[in-house]
Amino acid sequence: MHRSTTTATLLVTVAVTALSGCVTVQRPPSSGLPPAPSGPSVPRPDGEAEPQIVQAPAREALELIGPSRRPSPSAPAPRRATPPPPAAAPPATPRHPRTAPHPEPPRPDPRIAVPPVVPDVPTSADVCALGRKYGGWTADSPQAVICEGAYGR
Repeated sequence: MHRSTTTATLLVTVAVTALSGCVTVQRPPSSGLPPAPSGPSVPRPDGEAEPQIVQAPAREALELIGPSRRPSPSAPAPRRATPPPPAAAPPATPRHPRTAPHPEPPRPDPRIAVPPVVPDVPTSADVCALGRKYGGWTADSPQAVICEGAYGR
């Protein structure tokens, strides 16, 4: 029972989120008076109408600004009735002379698995001593005090 209510709640939340991202609501103007709907424009006294701006579809707009297309090839050239006479061909010689196949390389000896050798690791790794030795910490430096507090050495 608990699982189905959780699932239903999740689905409702996702649906509301998706709808709120897709739908916008315009706020009313702050003056409180609703704007009057605009009527048809009055014709101009000189007889010219206002220019109407029409937006082209996206594909046509992209074609207008994109690179020009190459013209499609015209009809193929007519073929000759008789083929041209063959030119005198030089004697056929192989481009790459064939050689004997290469012998197989000798196979290496199979490797023998050697267990990894673990070097002797010092048992007491003192991090603070490393800081004093290589970091140049003094005994009363803030770094040494923090290290002693953290590692207790």
